[in-house]
Amino acid sequence: MSEQKTIAGFSKLSKRGKIRWIVENFYKDPETVFNELVSFWHPKEDQQKVLDGFSENTISNFPLPLGVAPNFMINDKVYLVPMVIEESSVVAAASAAAKFWFSRGGFKAEILGMKKIGQVHFVWKGAFEKLKSHFALLKEQLILNAKPITKNMEDRGGGIADIELVNLSDKIPDYFQIKAGFHTCDSMGANFINSVLENFATTLASFFISNDQFQGQEKDVRIIMSILSNYTPENIVRVTVSCPIPELYDEKTIPNPEEFAEKFFTALQIAHVDPHRATTHNKGIYNGVDAVVLATGNDFRAIEACGHTYAARSGQYSSLSYCSIEGGLFKFWIDLPLAVGSVGGLTSAHPIAKRSLEMLGNPGAEDLMKIIGAVGLAQNFAAVRSLVTTGIQKGHMKLHLSNILTQFGATEAEQQQVEKYFEDKVVSYSSVREYLEEIRKQG
Repeated sequence: MSEQKTIAGFSKLSKRGKIRWIVENFYKDPETVFNELVSFWHPKEDQQKVLDGFSENTISNFPLPLGVAPNFMINDKVYLVPMVIEESSVVAAASAAAKFWFSRGGFKAEILGMKKIGQVHFVWKGAFEKLKSHFALLKEQLILNAKPITKNMEDRGGGIADIELVNLSDKIPDYFQIKAGFHTCDSMGANFINSVLENFATTLASFFISNDQFQGQEKDVRIIMSILSNYTPENIVRVTVSCPIPELYDEKTIPNPEEFAEKFFTALQIAHVDPHRATTHNKGIYNGVDAVVLATGNDFRAIEACGHTYAARSGQYSSLSYCSIEGGLFKFWIDLPLAVGSVGGLTSAHPIAKRSLEMLGNPGAEDLMKIIGAVGLAQNFAAVRSLVTTGIQKGHMKLHLSNILTQFGATEAEQQQVEKYFEDKVVSYSSVREYLEEIRKQG
């Protein structure tokens, strides 16, 4: 194996050339790894070209399973929901929760806001009051100069929602922002927002040059950066499930609905006061959210970053979901910031993302938010239900069994024997290994 670990001009190599250099420098069995990486290329060259266009220095594809969760009734409409995730039991849990609530009224979803945020960060060494007194004129100029960019979005019902001047000089000397709100209709709108913000920055710089009131102070302003914020606390979906406590009864999982409701309520209280529990609690929500976000070609990293910031908006990280028991009614809901799109970007370019959206009936951004929020709430309900009843590991490890068997290289006959053996037993990595060893000794 060569000692060469660095390379100049790597991006200029062909895809096979990139793989060849990698396997010869980082692997003990170059030919096996080379063939394995090539084996995951899409068999259709045009489809592979599409996938390669999503990133840089691509050498292969990293497949993830696309599953579906049926029976999601959201605002009296039934959906089959696509989910891309590699963690066992997530799709099954979402499906089970969807089925549970289907006969209890389903999920009710509403949009609380659709505003996204962008900022121009700048330094101003002059007097704030002077800048503030001229801001109305500057604002007018910002909107006017951005018209060529905003016109198409305005024609679709979106555009700039508001613009404000933010003074943060008490935190960083001479630091200010132009903070703008945007409505981007059915697109996520990142490119649109960033284009408008960069136009704002140009207008801001020229404003100090062209305005006589700031003569001689042109150098007192310095643009630092112009960028959208992935924190969207005014782009919120609320999803709720509720029913009278006796209707929570389920022969297998909730034989005592009153006890279950109290334990569930207490579990939610814990997630609101203990950040350690809240982190795992919210991770469960994002098991469902991210799976649908990925399936529809949206940005799960931005959505998670936003959600976790929102969960800490009070100054302490806390649960994103809530529970109440009042007048004999069990109510469970979530308020989730979700900046997603159903047109543009990967939603239109990725062939499977397009099929996922088609499966959902080609929803607009608002309906997609409702679907994603419902899956997040379903996932959360399933996890907490397991925690306060049978425990999380029983169901999770049974679904994880196939992964364990794959790791041990079990034959089809061995898999069938092991699955039958563990039908009424607790699954663990060590117990499966031991039983497989027994089978193989006997065979």
